[in-house]
Amino acid sequence: MGGSNSSRRICVHQALGGGHVADVLLWKKWCGGVVILTSATALWYLFERAGYNFLSFVANVLLLLVLILFFWAKSATLLNRPLPPLPDLEISEESVSMVADELRLWINFALSIARDIAIGRNLKLFLQVALGLWIVSFIGSFFSFLTLVYIGVLLSLSAPIVYDKYQDQINENNYFKRICRGTLAGFQQDDQ
Repeated sequence: MGGSNSSRRICVHQALGGGHVADVLLWKKWCGGVVILTSATALWYLFERAGYNFLSFVANVLLLLVLILFFWAKSATLLNRPLPPLPDLEISEESVSMVADELRLWINFALSIARDIAIGRNLKLFLQVALGLWIVSFIGSFFSFLTLVYIGVLLSLSAPIVYDKYQDQINENNYFKRICRGTLAGFQQDDQ
């Protein structure tokens, strides 16, 4: 039982990209996971439960940042200390063109899929998109967008570590495999 499954065992760390993100999602760098979980929970509570407005939040954070930098610069000149270390706040033309090229590729890809769906060339793709949008609409009627994002963060921080730890048991007891086997067994019994 263990010999056949160990050869099919997937390295979850490599499947997640093998870098810093994989370390955080698998809680190997627990500090990053705690920061993400704490900040996601705080933001969800702030906006969803406390009813705080996003625009007000951004304006207040920027106001606080400007006040801190202003008073730091004024006190630095009075106390003969160095000014706050601010880099030149400008975006290079090269980085803007790289982002624009990448964005153009994604937009063209989405428009080509939309064209195929609108013209009706690909019925399977149309049905997949229609079903996907209907599922998103159905789930969205139960939760707010922010709650869905929060659930996604929680799942992204818990599902990889659970799968990595219990991969053999999950693969053995795969629910969908049992359904398919039961369905196929029912069809085979009906044929006989």
